[in-house]
Amino acid sequence: MERTILHSDANCFYASVEMLYHPEYVGKPLAVGGDSEARHGIVLTANYIAKRSGVKTGMALWQAKQVCPDLIFVPPRMDLYLKFSSMLREIYSEYTNQVEPYGCDEAWLDVTDSFSLKGDGRKIAEEINRRVKKELGITVSIGISWNKIFAKLGSDYKKPDGITEFNRTNYRELIWKLPVSDLLYVGRSTNRTLQKFGICTIGELARTDPKFLERQLGKMGLVIYSFANGWDDSPVSAEGYQAPIKSIGNSTTTPRDLENDQDVQIILMALAESVAARLRKHGFKCNVVSISIRDNGLFHFSRQRKLQEPTDITDEIMSAAYQLFRENYHWPRPIRSLGIRADDLVMGQIPVQLDLFMNELRREKQEKLDRAVDDIRRRFGYHSVQRAFMYQDKILSSLDAQGSHTVHPVGYFNGR
Repeated sequence: MERTILHSDANCFYASVEMLYHPEYVGKPLAVGGDSEARHGIVLTANYIAKRSGVKTGMALWQAKQVCPDLIFVPPRMDLYLKFSSMLREIYSEYTNQVEPYGCDEAWLDVTDSFSLKGDGRKIAEEINRRVKKELGITVSIGISWNKIFAKLGSDYKKPDGITEFNRTNYRELIWKLPVSDLLYVGRSTNRTLQKFGICTIGELARTDPKFLERQLGKMGLVIYSFANGWDDSPVSAEGYQAPIKSIGNSTTTPRDLENDQDVQIILMALAESVAARLRKHGFKCNVVSISIRDNGLFHFSRQRKLQEPTDITDEIMSAAYQLFRENYHWPRPIRSLGIRADDLVMGQIPVQLDLFMNELRREKQEKLDRAVDDIRRRFGYHSVQRAFMYQDKILSSLDAQGSHTVHPVGYFNGR
């Protein structure tokens, strides 16, 4: 029996939830973003009225205001969005236990074994669509197909509040004429490469020689070729499955522009503390430290460094990040945002070869000190204990980097 997979995508999720709590904004352009006064200025999502005016996810606040002067900003409330995400999954779980989240507003559902009780894929999709609207007050768009890739394309095909089925009879007619950039894992860089060779639609990609794609794009060329042809047999993970952590990172738009090395050290220390604390919490050490830098002209780049030994020590992560900064940034402009990421993770208890030139006793003391600080902050809050170094600038030291962290899971392929 062929699989039936749904992909459900909550329309303008954050903005839709906010509209429920702000009925006074009905009919007005609204965006969920950071605090413009504190300069956390990125659009996370916008309602369809704002989108029609040109507001896009990822825009700086000032850019969004330029294209839509009447735009209303509300600060994000992640606890509220996660509550709605949980309620969405409760509805999904009544139809199948194979519910795989893709972010907090999207999920795949394998409903193949639910037909005898719930009806076919379209009937289930229509019922979920009605229930979400009635019980939660928001809308979802749902795609139906025999594989995860085409199901996701279906949820993007008609928005908002649409249901689209791509089957073996109609997928060439409907999917192959779509822009290749609509396909999962075709990002801007891959799209530019494909466009250079005249591959503009999913159909053109599907008909391209896979060996040529492999030469140009490596393994990813074969992957997206398979996706374009609907050759995707990856399962929908069972409810409760958690992908292994691949990297742990944190980045921030700074409370003010950074203008010298001392400013950078303060922010990097806050980020390093956050990343190192998360490594220790999850029982990992990292072999690679990466930094990302964005100046106030929005020029962005990232650099990485391999470490001598795996580490979860704050000072070692900070030192590697600051070295990378000094080697790669020479102050053409003030800095607007910084990020640190720990990559190439290994288990924290993995045995390592001792190094004659490293003071292992000192490292052991640093690890104990870090864990003591973790415990104090867990009990009394982040600002209950800080390094004296941080107080050289009260504005920058007010940043609570641990209050907002990012854990990056393994992607779609689960390491394959």
